[in-house]
Amino acid sequence: MVEATWAAGGSEMDFAALLEASFAEEMPERGDIVTGTIVSVDNQGLIVSVDGMKRDGIVLRRDLERMNVEPSQFHVGDEIDIMILRMEDDEGNLLLSLSQAQQTEDWKRAEELLNTEGVFEGVVGDANRGGLIVPFGNLRGFVPASHVLDLPRGLSEDDRKLRMTRMVGQTISLRVIEVNRKRRRLVFSQRDAQRGNREQRKELLLDQLHEGETRTGIVSGLRDFGAFVDLGGADGLIHISELAWHRVNHPREVLKVGDEVQVYILRLDSEGKRIGLSLKRLQDNPWASVEENYHVGQLVEGTISRVAQFGAFVSLDPGIEALLHTSQIADPPPEDPSLVVHEGQRLVMRVISIEADKQRLGLSLKEVTEEEKARWQASKPQSSASETNTPADCVPKTDAHSEAAAL
Repeated sequence: MVEATWAAGGSEMDFAALLEASFAEEMPERGDIVTGTIVSVDNQGLIVSVDGMKRDGIVLRRDLERMNVEPSQFHVGDEIDIMILRMEDDEGNLLLSLSQAQQTEDWKRAEELLNTEGVFEGVVGDANRGGLIVPFGNLRGFVPASHVLDLPRGLSEDDRKLRMTRMVGQTISLRVIEVNRKRRRLVFSQRDAQRGNREQRKELLLDQLHEGETRTGIVSGLRDFGAFVDLGGADGLIHISELAWHRVNHPREVLKVGDEVQVYILRLDSEGKRIGLSLKRLQDNPWASVEENYHVGQLVEGTISRVAQFGAFVSLDPGIEALLHTSQIADPPPEDPSLVVHEGQRLVMRVISIEADKQRLGLSLKEVTEEEKARWQASKPQSSASETNTPADCVPKTDAHSEAAAL
């Protein structure tokens, strides 16, 4: 046909049009999604007349069951999109799939949501230790536990699963974060879906807050570096150094998730959208009265809180951490302070310097005489004295004001 037209003097444009027409008449192949018309419905499935093909194909009942539908839900004359699974099965039938055609459309929709960072509402269908199962059309999407909102860290596997099981049946906002057709992976995030809303709420909150004011919030999370507090749709951070005037090793020593707390607005960063909070600024600063409670030359008892290369830090009254420099431990100074003193040890020392404005208090161990140690220990109750740990002959802790009674 093409050759005859060309021989009759057809133009190059005529040939291109005929070539395009020949492609348009190409037969559908395996994997193609085509449109068909239902010509028969029975308990075994559907018989469908495929557009562009001069033959009918079958959609098996088990294919419909994958979609949780029955053949009776379809009617003769309905137009449906189906995928060609096989051109001929063992009995010579054209095998079609309605479920895979719809899954393909679901994959396309998921990819579109991924590319546009769109948010959709899904219903939690199931939960396991790893996360939530959320149907997406004919696909099953997964929300990892790390992307589920309001799921505290540190829960046991059983408690985590119990919390997520309670979410079954709930409608939640989700964002697609991974689409992999080959591995059939569709991953959602509830956290990412809420992040945009929380950022907007944080911007509004930043406009309302003022440094120096006090607000009420709920502890929403604990990390090694501090505690997050929900101030009403947006979180602020209490750095570990702002939890208390005394040394805190981990925020769990002071707070737990769910606590309602009064916080001091310490710092606002509108550009970085950060809110710095403090707990200790709402408490009395022990350094404000340090010169009333301590004086140079006074004997005090403290507990070694940590040892460093240059000496040791000593806890006195709550919130007062003094320094025992290595040069004040002994003569000659030890090369390694940890060989002489250790964490948790209680010692009697002398105050040698006070700088309240810089929150510094210096102590000396070597300037305490043996006679002073003995009188200090003798002035204490017997049970308390027996618990005293001495390094290279030193003694323990009592009230900072009992020096007069001891000397």
